[in-house]
Parts: sequence; structure tokens; C-alpha cells
Amino acid sequence: MPPSTLQNSASALELSSPPRDTSRDAVPSYLQTFYWWAYIHPRAVKFFERHWLVNLILFGNYRQLCDAALAELGEALAGATLQVACVYGDLSTRLARVASAAGGTLDVVDVLPIQLQNLRKKLGTGEPARLLTMDSAQLKLPDCSYDRALLFFLLHEQPADVRRQTLCEVFRVVKPGGRIVIVDYARPRWWHPLRYLLRAVLATLEPFALDLWRDDIANWVPAPCMSQSKSKSFFGGLYKMTTFTRGQLS
Repeated sequence: MPPSTLQNSASALELSSPPRDTSRDAVPSYLQTFYWWAYIHPRAVKFFERHWLVNLILFGNYRQLCDAALAELGEALAGATLQVACVYGDLSTRLARVASAAGGTLDVVDVLPIQLQNLRKKLGTGEPARLLTMDSAQLKLPDCSYDRALLFFLLHEQPADVRRQTLCEVFRVVKPGGRIVIVDYARPRWWHPLRYLLRAVLATLEPFALDLWRDDIANWVPAPCMSQSKSKSFFGGLYKMTTFTRGQLS
């Protein structure tokens, strides 16, 4: 989850420690340690599932980033689309509608059942979406089974080894010639008024996010899988959309 008002999120939720729940044993340790307050606790889901709050956290850029991601995936999403990790807001419901209109399907994977349950409440009963509980770094999905994939503000929340494995898995399940769209943090321009404040906030609340300031997303992608890429920056470089075309199998 991006920064901004997050410093006070735990107190706003009246939480002092992660809830004791043995069902969390399957949840990756980094999520339990660093993001329990944003994604795991039931009160967190209710707190953050507000469109205005998600937009505030992204400094008013949520709609623009969603529009850009959907446009980059394509106007008609026939075939199979994969979204890796749930997100707060209406991105997934919009994606499902676009896929449905083209006769396509949408699979959304997330390691947290509570996030999938939250998404199910937002989706219409007729939307062609499957919600699958699985770790992004260990996708139990067939090779070359999707025409495209979307990762929206996921990679900055993952440690380096998990991030690399997630990308390997996503490229594995996307067909050669398929499109992988990634929207996430990047290093803002030197003149960005929030640059130094955000560095401190990210270092405190998002311990892995500064990796994306130091290295471009392309440096984490398995080289044999990528045939070409392009990128577009937003909000003074703080956010970047990177689009990869899946290369042929080696």
C-alpha cells in the first residue's frame, strides 16, 4: 500500500499488534510482519476500501493510473487476463467488465483469502472472474495460459527475492507475445517537491519500496523471457507504468 496518510493508520484502526490467527500460517512472513495492518486484519479491509482514501494515498493519481493500465492492456480483452494481487478501489471491477464485454475471462490471484472475499463483494454476479488463493511467487497455473497480466502496486511490497520470483512466475504463465503491464513506484525527478519526504516515509512504512528507486523494474525481469519493453512516468516520475512483451520460450 502506498504512503501518505499511512503513518497514522494503525492508530486509526485502533490496532496495536497483528491478530492471532492460525490460518495466517500460509501467509508469507513479510506480509505478516510489515503489512498486517493494511491487508490482513478485517478492520484494515473496511478502513482502506474507500475510493477517496485510495486516491488520497496516491496523491490524486488513482484514476489516471487505472485508466492508463486498462488502456495499455487493450480496449478489447478477449482471451484470458490475469491480475496478480487484489487492490483497493474499483480497478478489478472495471477490468472484469472490459473482459466480459469482449467475451474474455479474468483470473485474480491473491495469497490472502480476506482480500479475495472483499473483491468478490465488489464484483457483479455475472462478471467472468475467478478468484484464486495462491502466492504470486508460486503460481499454481499452467505455462503460457494467459494472454496478458497486470501487476498494480504489488512489487514494491515484496522483498527482492520474492519480487524476482513473482516476475518469473508471471512471465511463465503469459503466452509468448503476451503483454505484462506493471504499475508501481519509481524514483521521482530531482525537483519533485515530495521526493525527500517520501524517501523517509517509504523507508519507514514500505521497507522494500526504495528498491524501485534504485533499480528499474526491467532489471528484475528474467532476461530470456522479455522481447521488448516500454515505460511511461506519472506525477513527476514517482509512478511508472512499464509494459513488457513476453518473449519466446528458450
